[in-house]
Amino acid sequence: MKRILSALLTLAAAATLVFLPTMSRHSIPPAHAESGCTDSTLTGNYGFTFNGFQIQHGTSRSVPFVGGGVVTFDGAGNASASFAASSNGTVSTNNTYAATYTVNSDCTASMTATPGSGGDNFALVILGGGAEVLGVDTSTGETLTIDFKKQ
Repeated sequence: MKRILSALLTLAAAATLVFLPTMSRHSIPPAHAESGCTDSTLTGNYGFTFNGFQIQHGTSRSVPFVGGGVVTFDGAGNASASFAASSNGTVSTNNTYAATYTVNSDCTASMTATPGSGGDNFALVILGGGAEVLGVDTSTGETLTIDFKKQ
């Protein structure tokens, strides 16, 4: 009886080793970026929200930073925004942000604050032919995500 049970367990283990690698190779398709994007993919008005943490002005302390507003992309690499924000509970409104952006053919992009705008810089990915844009802040000391949706 022990020999039969041992043989069955060995057979089951061997079948599992053969079956699982074959199955797992086909269960997760590879990821591919979209293609065919240019600066003109981002054109028009987008509502956006952001949240995360930023270094509090005048200190080295990281505090919550959230907000939202409207950004206009001109289709030629320029963006301007108006937004409200809360930094560690202190609310500010009518803030502005100006930036340039560059879109890669694989629908990734970067957005760089125009000098003097005081804004952050972002790595972006464009979804749905420009219907939505997701981003992460690439500025030193910042931990922010941003989500733009075409209006």
